Amino acid sequence: MEALTRNVWQGLSEQDKQEWMRRIEPQLPEGMKYEGLQTFERYGQRTQTGVFMHDEERFVFVPGDQVTLGWEKWHNGMDEETSEELHETVSEYGVQNVDSFLASQMSPVREVNIGPMLVECKTIPLGWIEVTEEEAFAQEHEDFPKALAEFKESGLNEYELHLQFKLIQDRGEVRILWFNEGIELEDIVREERADGFSLLTEDEWEYVYGGGCRTLFPWGDSFDYTMRLRHLGKPERPVQSEQASVEPETDGEDHHLYDLELPNFFGVQFAGDPYKYELTLGTDGEVMPKGGDGGALICGGAGPLLSFLPSASVFFRDACVDELDWEELMDTLYYRRVIRLADVELDRE
Repeated sequence: MEALTRNVWQGLSEQDKQEWMRRIEPQLPEGMKYEGLQTFERYGQRTQTGVFMHDEERFVFVPGDQVTLGWEKWHNGMDEETSEELHETVSEYGVQNVDSFLASQMSPVREVNIGPMLVECKTIPLGWIEVTEEEAFAQEHEDFPKALAEFKESGLNEYELHLQFKLIQDRGEVRILWFNEGIELEDIVREERADGFSLLTEDEWEYVYGGGCRTLFPWGDSFDYTMRLRHLGKPERPVQSEQASVEPETDGEDHHLYDLELPNFFGVQFAGDPYKYELTLGTDGEVMPKGGDGGALICGGAGPLLSFLPSASVFFRDACVDELDWEELMDTLYYRRVIRLADVELDRE
């Protein structure tokens, strides 16, 4: 499937891309439909790609590539503002060698082959399940009726009663998520595989987030201090930072998205929240959380650079992963479905 590798794919005509997406469609899980081509551009990268829908959830085609992942040294180097904040902040922790400190927080440098795949645009909460209003009332939670009524009149985008229920405004409707403390990741993986889906590996996650970039962040080695960041200020649209220079397609929800949450050059959205983990799964079943550190750095009073290093850096690894208690973190865990097209038999005629 050479046509589905990035170098070849980028050079195909729109008609050829359409034909490849339609060729893929019949081999996908039941109910998945091809919607058409769409172009995404961000961080200096641009991709025209296929968009698919499955049970109202969006997937995009991500072409394969051979890339170098991991981080051990600067590619271009920091600007003065980034360097000053980084050295000042890490010195408070007794760090003498900044580069060694950063390298210790990142995945190792390695060459990998990434196969073509369909990737879910948004993540799925592991510890939360969506329920109807009727199902929620059936739980007979004493705080729910009042909370729902007040939320509908509040104008808030989101409300959560810790480890109980969550209310979200979505295009004029209220979505209700109920905490499911009894769920196990192994059960999720087994159910998704039965439906034709897998979870991303760490290699795939770093590729989808950074596109094979060799810089610390997908946009470069320097932090962008113009970004609106969750927990550090409420975004006011339509003002956007330089890193969000292209207006995303309106989905009815992006009025409250922060810069790190906007679709990237593949059309994939990330949490952009250091309190949240996106789970990736190795071939041996080993779990590697990405995109967060449970809020350890931001709770420690670090500046925006270190606070959001876990979410903004392509290659960050939580050094405390072996000490994490997954049961206690269940409300912060998310995952993303993927279909690897190398496993799909395509009609080549």
